[in-house]
Order: sequence, then C-alpha cells, then structure tokens
Amino acid sequence: MLAIHDSREGFHPRWIDYCEREGIPFKRVDCHGSEIIDQLQGCNALLWHHSHSDPRDVLVAQKVLFACEHAGLEVFPNFRTAWHFDDKVAQKYLFEALDIPAVPAHVFVEKNQALDWVQKAEFPKVFKLRRGAGSAGVKLVRDRAQARKLVNRAFGRGFRVYDPVESLKERIYKWRLGKFPATEILKGLARFVYPPRYSQIIGRERGYAYFQEFLADNDCDMRIVVIGDRAFGIRRMVRPGDFRASGSGRITYAREDLDERCVEIAFESANRLGGDCIALDFVYDREKRPWVLEVSYGFMKEGYDPCEGYWDRDLNWYDGSFDPYGWMVDLMQKKIQERH
Repeated sequence: MLAIHDSREGFHPRWIDYCEREGIPFKRVDCHGSEIIDQLQGCNALLWHHSHSDPRDVLVAQKVLFACEHAGLEVFPNFRTAWHFDDKVAQKYLFEALDIPAVPAHVFVEKNQALDWVQKAEFPKVFKLRRGAGSAGVKLVRDRAQARKLVNRAFGRGFRVYDPVESLKERIYKWRLGKFPATEILKGLARFVYPPRYSQIIGRERGYAYFQEFLADNDCDMRIVVIGDRAFGIRRMVRPGDFRASGSGRITYAREDLDERCVEIAFESANRLGGDCIALDFVYDREKRPWVLEVSYGFMKEGYDPCEGYWDRDLNWYDGSFDPYGWMVDLMQKKIQERH
C-alpha cells in the first residue's frame, strides 16, 4: 500500500491518477497532520512532493520523510534525493565530494575571509542565496565594489528570501509573455506589504556569502531529469537582456535542441548522487563544454508535458509522450518488492 500526500499541488494528482488507472492500492494522507505516523500504518511507502514555498513543507517535510525512512518505509523523495534540496551551499560541497563537473562555487561563513577573497577575485561573478528557485536570489556581480556591498549585507541585515521588487519584475515579465493574468501584478504589489508566509517563517538569509563563477555567453541552459533508468529534458532560453534562464518560461522541446552530453553527465551524476529523481541544470563554458549549475528533485509538471520523448541509460531515444510520475510510482513499487 502506497501513501500519497493529499494535495492538488505538485506531483500528487499525477501519482493518484496513475495509481487509479493501474489499480495500485494507495491511500491519501495528510503529511501536515500531527498524526501522520499513525496514518501510515499498513503502508509500505510514502510519496510527498514537498515545496520550498509552502511554509508547512519547509517546517516538517524532510523531518517526516527521513523519520519514515529511518523506520524502514520507502519514501519519495528519500534522503539521498532531497537532503540538499533548495540549498545551494549543500550542493556546492556535494558536487565537490562526488567529483561532479559543476561550475565552481565559493562559500564563506566568515566576513573577513569573504572580503579578502573579493579583493583578489576577478569579476564578474554570480552571487546567490542558498534558497530559492526560478532564478530568485541570483545576481550578476560586475565589480569588487558591488561584491563588497553584498558581503557586508550578507553578514549584516541579510536578505529576504522573497524579494518583492524582483518578484514584481518577474510577474510583469510573465504577463507580457501571456503566461500570467494582470491580477498577478496586483498580487505582486500587495506582496510589498504582505510577504508570503514561508518568507516570514524562514526569516532572512544571513551569515554566509555564496559566489559562483560566471560562464558568459550562454543564451540558454539545459535541464535534464533522471528517474531510474530514463531521462528527459528541456532547453530554457535566457530572459531578454538578462543572463538567467531558470523560470524564464521560454522553453524548447525538440530533440535536436537537447545536448546528449548533458544527458550522459546527468546519468553518471545520478549514479553518484544515488537519488530517485535528479533534475540537473547545465550551462556551457567558452569551449562549449557543459557544467552542472544546480540540482533539484522536483519540477513544474506543466512545463514538461510537451516533451517529445526520453532516453534510456544507453542513450537510446524513445519518441512520444510518457508519464514520469508513473515512473516514480513504479520505482517505489519495485523497491517495496525488492525489500520483501
């Protein structure tokens, strides 16, 4: 019996649809409830697509999932898939430890060390907060003066996880693309007074500085998702006049637009990471070699529905639509069978 968090958001509706179609026994559970452990009686696995932007998920998701995993349940996402979720600092050390070809990053927890590094570094660099998705909390740092200012703020009053100015710009950008209604702009204006609850709970990001090397002249990035022995991907174009592609909403799906070198690296990285669902972002250096930027386990499902096919581990291509959410359920079923 599978347990699936009862939510209309994320992967949950797709998991439930797949289980109903395939006749797979499951029950809906409330992972936010204090009695969640009792609700899991009789279940062999728990699936919960937790989010960085749901304050309840931020508080308890990893605790519940890892506690269940500790007790012997199969969980999605499991520890190796998600302990580093929404934490770029953790990913920096993970990539280095596993020798994954990632864009070099520099993390400082001492202000003086950060300022000393700034004095010697060459610019531009990319400054990032450890939390945030869709290019939130990402700035291009063009010179030492700007870098010193960011370091002083990082070790002073810090940064809000939710930036209402950047959020409003993003809403206007998406509205111009026809992806957001005009009401989203009004919501963005309201956020100047009423920030989202998750931002209030998390508080300010402070006490560290994270810089990443800037790979110039990229007009896109590549997102490759590996689930078990299969992978699929999208190409995301950068915003006009910007260097960021994540969250741009400008996506291409044709196979010829997808770099199989990234797919090969993604499979190898997934092996080293040991996760059940690994979504890797790639950019290119001046020699057009791909480098990993970040890793996640989740993705916005609507953005991947138009994908035209997928690869297996031997890089064989399979044309046509597919159901990655069913792959996740099947993976949990396989793990349960192997355990028993």
